[in-house]
Amino acid sequence: MSGIMDLLQGPMAQMLIDGASAQLGQDTTKTQSAMGAAIPMLMGALKKQAANPDSAAGLFNALQNKHDGSLLDNVMDVFGGGNVNQEVVEDGDKILGHVLGEKKEVVAAAISKQNGIDMSSAMDILKMAAPVVMGMLGKQVKQSNVSQPTDLTGIIGNMLGGQQEVAQHSSFIEQLLDQDGDGSVVDDLFSMGKKFFGN
Repeated sequence: MSGIMDLLQGPMAQMLIDGASAQLGQDTTKTQSAMGAAIPMLMGALKKQAANPDSAAGLFNALQNKHDGSLLDNVMDVFGGGNVNQEVVEDGDKILGHVLGEKKEVVAAAISKQNGIDMSSAMDILKMAAPVVMGMLGKQVKQSNVSQPTDLTGIIGNMLGGQQEVAQHSSFIEQLLDQDGDGSVVDDLFSMGKKFFGN
């Protein structure tokens, strides 16, 4: 099974970073760092959602019917040329609403603070990252022939890369989503997130 590192390497990762950077008018290094924090944060939030039987059912339905991984085959069309597909961004906003709820502002603030980018850019990076994360998860669900929502936690855990690291992610994201914004947990999550893009 592929982890985040395997799925976001090489040309696809570069197109994602370059497209988001051009769209936002942000420094590529800052965009890369912010995206590297946003993706594991979102995966951690999805793992928390998958642990709840009610929300897991809705997530599983979305992965089967819409976010099946096909987006990953069209990354150039979506993010190429610095003109990110707005339908994808709008879909990302809806995903954030489902996964993070009102706490999306807290997560965006953490990314903004740690990367030295404005709040609007941080939020847009989350919106761009969300459909990609859902696509990665949907692809794994399809390839693994997952047939029930209860299997999602294991799939996400494997993608995050090992039980110890998964436990850290789960703990960090739970604290982040349950607090008002400040605290060392944000720094810890951000430091872990940087590893996904080798920063």
